[in-house]
Amino acid sequence: MNPVFTLEASDGAARVARLVTTHGTIETPAFMPVGTYGTVKAMTPEELQGLGAQIILGNTFHLLLRPGAKIIAAHAGLHGFMHWPGPILTDSGGFQVFSLKSLRRITEEGVTFRSPVDGSEVRLTPEDSMDMQLALRSDIAMALDDCTEHPSTEAAARASMERSMRWAERSHRHYYAAAEPPGGLFGIVQGGMHVNLRLASLEALSRLDWPGLAVGGLAVGESEAERLAVLEALVPHMPATRPRYLMGVGRPEDIVAAVLRGIDMFDCVMPTRHARNGHLFTADGVINIRNSIHQEALGPIDPQCGCYTCRNYSRAYLRHLDRCNEILGARLNTIHNLHFYLELMRALREAIRAGTLGAWAAAFLAARRGADAVA
Repeated sequence: MNPVFTLEASDGAARVARLVTTHGTIETPAFMPVGTYGTVKAMTPEELQGLGAQIILGNTFHLLLRPGAKIIAAHAGLHGFMHWPGPILTDSGGFQVFSLKSLRRITEEGVTFRSPVDGSEVRLTPEDSMDMQLALRSDIAMALDDCTEHPSTEAAARASMERSMRWAERSHRHYYAAAEPPGGLFGIVQGGMHVNLRLASLEALSRLDWPGLAVGGLAVGESEAERLAVLEALVPHMPATRPRYLMGVGRPEDIVAAVLRGIDMFDCVMPTRHARNGHLFTADGVINIRNSIHQEALGPIDPQCGCYTCRNYSRAYLRHLDRCNEILGARLNTIHNLHFYLELMRALREAIRAGTLGAWAAAFLAARRGADAVA
C-alpha cells in the first residue's frame, strides 16, 4: 500500500505528521537508523524498538551484492530476513554507485560497475533497482537517481538531473506495474546547488503521483550555507500533503535546521559510525571517549541522558572498553548515540505541537555552537 501522510500540527514551516505504512505508523519528524546490510550495526531489533526507532533504512546496493534478492525473497522480504517488524525504507543504490566513481560507467540505460565485494561486473538500471526493492518488500522504496557530483557546473548538473528524471519515470512505471507493490515509491529531487535545476526537477517529478519526495544530492561536501539555500528555495514548493525526506543528513544541528525549514524525514550513519569511533553526542557537544581526560571519569557520558548506557556505566569504563577493543563498548556507545538522535526527534515533535519550536531550536543550537570540537 502507498504510505498515507496526515498532518497534525505545524509551527512555522515545521510540521508534525503521521505516516501510515503497511508495517506501522511513523510520527514525523523522524530519524531512520541506517541498517546497511540488513542490520543496524551492534543493535538487535528489540533494542531498536526499545530506543523508540519507528523505521529503519536498508541499503539496496549492498543487499543486492550480498546476499542477493533470492535469499531475501525466500524470507518473504527484508522484514523476515532481519526480524524487524516495523516499517523499512530502502534506498535505490544510486548514492553507493555515485561513491564508486572509478569503478562505474553511467549510460542512459543505467549503471555498470565493478562489485567492491568480488570485482564482478554488475548492472543496475531503474528496473533492476525496482525489482530488488520489490523483492525486499520495503514499505518505502526510492527511485533510482544519478547523484550529481559536487562541485558541478550547471551544464553537468543539468545533464545529471535530467537523466535522474528519466530514470524516475522508468522507476515509477516499473514499480507500480508489479502485481501487488508492497509499499510506495518516493521520487528524488536532484540538481546540485543550482536552484533553477532543483525547481525544474521538482516540476518534472510533479507529473507523476508520488506518495513522498526526497531531496537528494546534499551532504556530499557542500557548505552548510549552500545546503540551507537549496532547502529554503526548494521546500516551500514541495507538496505540503506529502512527506519530505532529506537524504543522508546528518549532524543534530543540521537536522534541527532542516526541520525548521519543513523537512520531515532523515537518515544518516553518523550516530552509529561515530559510536564505533568513540565520538558520543551530548547536550553540549561531542565527546571523544578515547581522550585521556575520561580515563578516571566516574560520571556518565551525559548527566542529562536517560539511556541504558548513561544509567549504568561511567566514561572511565567506556574508555576502557574502547582501548581494549571490546565489542560491548561499541554496543553501549551505539545505544547512547541512537538514544540521543531519537530523543532529539521526540523533542522536536513536542516543541512543534506546543508552538515553541523557535525558542527551543535557538537554545539547542546555541548550546551546540562549536559542538564539532570533541573533548
